[in-house]
Amino acid sequence: MASADAPYPVQEIADAWERERPGTPVSAIGIVTPVWQLAKLLGDDRRRVLARAGVDTATLDLLSVLRRAGEPYTLSTRDLAARSMVTAGAVSQRVARAEREGLVVRRAGEGRPRTVWVELTPAGHALVEQTVDQVLHREAELVGGLTPDQQEQLRELLKLLLQDVQARLGDDRITQVGE
Repeated sequence: MASADAPYPVQEIADAWERERPGTPVSAIGIVTPVWQLAKLLGDDRRRVLARAGVDTATLDLLSVLRRAGEPYTLSTRDLAARSMVTAGAVSQRVARAEREGLVVRRAGEGRPRTVWVELTPAGHALVEQTVDQVLHREAELVGGLTPDQQEQLRELLKLLLQDVQARLGDDRITQVGE
């Protein structure tokens, strides 16, 4: 971890605005700026981990949603869109790419011709198992500078902040960083 007495550019930014524009609300700078910086750093690191594993963020998201659904690792495209929090068009593109790579198979719904089911293949299952371990171990390492109590406190505070911002904006979608 960085030294507590090391310069902190975020505070310097807030102090400069306070000096130049007294009365301007600057308290959020100390929250929003590091959240943005962390999102960028964590997103970039995750993309590097995934690139080494040979999978992109969108494909891992698709495979992870299917894996977390439990056996038989099958969901409709409608459920995939809802659980991935992306549009039906984005799911369609993700499924087509993963199907070409042999990671999922599609089949028509019986009795419901417009329903399309997507199932994780053994190759998709193996890839998601291996990749999720790499991603989650790396992310645990990156937050390892905080004690377990600090991590729990941060989880709770971020949950509260996220829920409040979603309510204020009327937007409860959760997407990948930068989308």
